[in-house]
Amino acid sequence: MVLAAGFGTRMRPLSDHTPKPLIKVADKPIIAYGFDKLREAKVNKVVVNVHYLPQQLIDWCNTFSDPETLISNESNVILDTGGGIAKALPMLGEDAFFVLNSDCFWSDKGESALNRLRSAWNDEKMDCLLLLCDPIQTTGYDGEGDFVIQAEGKLKRQRHNALAYIGVYLVHPRLFKNAPNEKFSMNLLWDEAIKHGRLFGIAHHGHWFHVGTPNAISKAELKLKQV
Repeated sequence: MVLAAGFGTRMRPLSDHTPKPLIKVADKPIIAYGFDKLREAKVNKVVVNVHYLPQQLIDWCNTFSDPETLISNESNVILDTGGGIAKALPMLGEDAFFVLNSDCFWSDKGESALNRLRSAWNDEKMDCLLLLCDPIQTTGYDGEGDFVIQAEGKLKRQRHNALAYIGVYLVHPRLFKNAPNEKFSMNLLWDEAIKHGRLFGIAHHGHWFHVGTPNAISKAELKLKQV
């Protein structure tokens, strides 16, 4: 699933008339970078949720057939990250699936991050497996980290000297079993998974680009030439 329903408020004025995922970095829509990674990983079906200026995103998705792209339309209500995925679950099947944010992208060093997530997935132990990155290997990120990886890959929240969550993960539908039937953040379910020792993570091998503001575009374009 590709999350593309946000307003892109921090990207104004560029997002006044263009949904943030379609704003270009190096002459390419931000969302397209994630789709390239999904194609490389042989993902053949993607669900995209839309809310703000939805028709532009729908039209963009209609420009290709690989992967097959389905629209989860949230035009009437904003559901946040967790609520948006919960609404789309009927289209996502019964097995673990990838989730990608559409306002960021990454470069790989060696094996692709999506294949590394696949290889690390353990269905018996995990409900969710996050891709994390050393803040030093990021562009456009101004935080100090979100999680630390403990024994066996289990995650603990930590705000300093930690790895950054970079908007990519594998998640099993069972994590949503008792989810609210309303707007909610995935943080709610991640905290629940932590309680039961079922939130895991791996460190990314490569660079992460977070394109949150207009100023971040030029920084990302410059770094792209170097990685």
